[in-house]
Amino acid sequence: MVSAVATPPAARPGAAADLLALCARALGAAESLLGAAKQALLAKVAPGGTLDAAALEREQFAAHAYAWLATYVEALRQMLGWAERLEAAGRLAELETLMLEAAFVEYLAQVEGGIALSQVEVARPRDIGVGDDALAAFRAHAAVRKLAATDAAALRQRIALMIAALPEGAEFGDPGLDDESLVMIRDQFRRFGAENVTPFAPDWHRKDELIPLPVVESLGALGVFGLTVPEAHGGLGLGKTAMCVVTEELSRAYIGVGSLGTRSEIAAELIRLGGTDEQKRRYLPRIASGEILPTAVFTEPNTGSDLGALRTRAVRDGDVYRITGSKTWITHAARADLMTLLARTNPDETGWKGLSMFLAEKPRGTDADPFPAKGMRGGEIRVLGYRGMKEYEIGFDGFEVPAAGLLGGVEGQGFKQLMATFESARIQTAARAVGVAVNALELGLAYAGQREQFGRKIVEFPRVGGKLAWMAVETMVARQLCHFAARQKDHDRRCDIEAGMAKLLAARVAWANADNALQIHGGNGYAEEYKISRVLCDARILNIFEGAAEIQAGVVARGLLGGRN
Repeated sequence: MVSAVATPPAARPGAAADLLALCARALGAAESLLGAAKQALLAKVAPGGTLDAAALEREQFAAHAYAWLATYVEALRQMLGWAERLEAAGRLAELETLMLEAAFVEYLAQVEGGIALSQVEVARPRDIGVGDDALAAFRAHAAVRKLAATDAAALRQRIALMIAALPEGAEFGDPGLDDESLVMIRDQFRRFGAENVTPFAPDWHRKDELIPLPVVESLGALGVFGLTVPEAHGGLGLGKTAMCVVTEELSRAYIGVGSLGTRSEIAAELIRLGGTDEQKRRYLPRIASGEILPTAVFTEPNTGSDLGALRTRAVRDGDVYRITGSKTWITHAARADLMTLLARTNPDETGWKGLSMFLAEKPRGTDADPFPAKGMRGGEIRVLGYRGMKEYEIGFDGFEVPAAGLLGGVEGQGFKQLMATFESARIQTAARAVGVAVNALELGLAYAGQREQFGRKIVEFPRVGGKLAWMAVETMVARQLCHFAARQKDHDRRCDIEAGMAKLLAARVAWANADNALQIHGGNGYAEEYKISRVLCDARILNIFEGAAEIQAGVVARGLLGGRN
């Protein structure tokens, strides 16, 4: 156990209401600083009142710093909202109160002193253009000064004491689920993961094996692939918040299993929003049941996130389109039955306007013959982690897709159709990151509670306990931001900025947790026999796929500077 430390102010009787009020005032100061940052940046990138693309690119570091600052402010806003909801429900206990305080103490300090964009990039207010007066006003704000005076080390040690005393598998703080059905769903998938995934994931990773089909089929029976598909089309008709809860729990067991539903989510969203009635009837029920496993075939060599530069062609030839070109980083491609395939139907349009989306059926492959379809070939890309579905390069040479497979039946709509799915995909990826972050925390805490050095459990050492405490706090921060984005989506509100923020922060938290948990393991963490070595490999991809961190920061910055908020 962590040795006793002085009781932080937030842990004292009657202090919760005072802390909520204090944090609300400090949030106001952070919002004012963010406003000053926005005005300073707009003067650089929109001198005439309209965003200048060249200026925005030139000031990319400042713009991305602003995006991160805005993400921190939104994260604090959601943490405060979370605590207020718990207080109203009579569930704001000591651990949650301490977590709120720790989040405000640390994030406010980083807002002033510098936010890490990566391991080698730290953004400070002056990098955005914030003037001395605005920064001085933030520092002098009474609530900010009071929180800055908190003994952060003692606060973290007390949190470490509390999480070290939790039973195995417990929540690291009340997640704030306000619907009993969400709690039941969480518990169901936590049991599924503990029984069917966690014991076997290390071998799947070490042997670089596909997740066994019986596991996939069980998930289909549980409704994972049709969580958000309307009931009229054979799905469960649940919202994105439920999707987050399920994804977190499955990713907590193993990111590969937590990611099995991603391509189904994307395909179903594409078809639900952009498909013809016949396409909805044909595909949605079979995707929802797991009968059809889709894969997303968008990325090409040398294009990355620049979708407007895609070169794969789709040429109409009577009742079919013939696909020619190359795709890469296609997940679960050999086993998939259906490709959502983005290709260029209009060669005269060099940008995104010439793109169309196809629903391209294919036979399932085997290890010996992964791509048996005529006009299609491919090979595996060996990767460090995230191995349960495998990654592939695919080449098309006259591969036929029936004309009826053109999504929506109209050419040139592919980019717009894909953009409509990005919010959900990024929310789901943020939820995957939260699950990985929890898994890393669990492994680090379990090891620290067992490992002895110098006659003591290493969890008792302040820097070990402090790491674990902050891992728990920042995981909760990421979760609340993720759930906020999901609630926005559930209410049919545009949430590209919120989804980008959630993915941006959660991915960093997953990597930080994995890295710190491995550090706690010491040399043992580098050994394959310890689960944390696999989790570290899995966590690294989260900052890259579904839009790299730099892409997310750009999305957030452009959205905010363009006047959406």
